[in-house]
Amino acid sequence: MKILKNELIYLATALMFFTRIPVPFAIPYSSEIMNQSQKYFAWVGLLVGLLNALILYGSVQLFNLEIGIVLMMIGSVLLTGAFHEDGFTDMCDSFGGGYGKEKILTIMKDSRVGAYGTIGIILLFALKFYSIQALGTIDLFQVLCIIVLAHTSSRFISGTMIYTHQYVTDIDVSKSKPLANKPLEGTALLTGFISVLIAFAFIPDWRLIFAFALAYLGKMYMGWYFKKHIGGYTGDCLGSVQQVCEVLFYLGTMIVWKFI
Repeated sequence: MKILKNELIYLATALMFFTRIPVPFAIPYSSEIMNQSQKYFAWVGLLVGLLNALILYGSVQLFNLEIGIVLMMIGSVLLTGAFHEDGFTDMCDSFGGGYGKEKILTIMKDSRVGAYGTIGIILLFALKFYSIQALGTIDLFQVLCIIVLAHTSSRFISGTMIYTHQYVTDIDVSKSKPLANKPLEGTALLTGFISVLIAFAFIPDWRLIFAFALAYLGKMYMGWYFKKHIGGYTGDCLGSVQQVCEVLFYLGTMIVWKFI
C-alpha cells in the first residue's frame, strides 16, 4: 500500500509540474520526489496528447480542420501553461543572443522574450500547424492518434536527456526551477516507455518507428549542441527538446507516409 501511495505521489507531482490540471489532494514535495516523478513524464504526455486529440476532434465537428488545429494549440498551451514553449523561447534567446556559457545561461534566466525567441516560437507553431493540417487532410482519425503519440514520445525522448547528458547548474541558484536531474534505475525508463507503447497501440503502423527515430535524432543533435556550448542541459533545454521532437515526429510521419 505504501509503494502504491508513493507512486501516486510521483505521478501527481509530474502532473502538477507539467500541467495546470488540478490535483484534488495535497502532496508533499522534496527533491527526491521530484526526481522520482521523472518516470511519469511520458505518462503526462499521454494524457495531454489524449486531451489535445479530444479538443481537435470536437472542434473539427463544429468548425473545420484549420480552426480545430488552432483551438487545439490554444488548449495545449492552457493545459500546460506553455511550460515547454517557454523553455523553447528561452533556448532560442540564449543560444541566439549569447556567446559563451556564462552569457548563455544568464540570458536563459531572463524572463523577457527577445527577437530570437519570438521568431523561433512563431516558426515552430507554423511548422506544427501546417504539418498537422497536412496529416489531417489524409485521415482525421489517424492524425488524432499521431497527436497522442507525438506528445507521449517527445516527452519520453526529452526525459532521456537526464540519462545521456550532464545537468548544468544555473548561475543564479535563486532563480532555478525545481527539476528532476538525477538518473534513476533502468526501470524508470521502462515505466516511461510503456506509455509510448500504449500510444503506439492507438495506431499500430510500423512505419512510425522511423518518425520516432527522427525525433530521437533531433534530441541527439540538440544534446550535442547544448554540450558544446554550455556543457550539458538545463530545464529550458529539456522543454525545447520536447517541442522540437514533437514537431519532428509530425514531419517524420509525413515523410514515411509519403515515401514508404
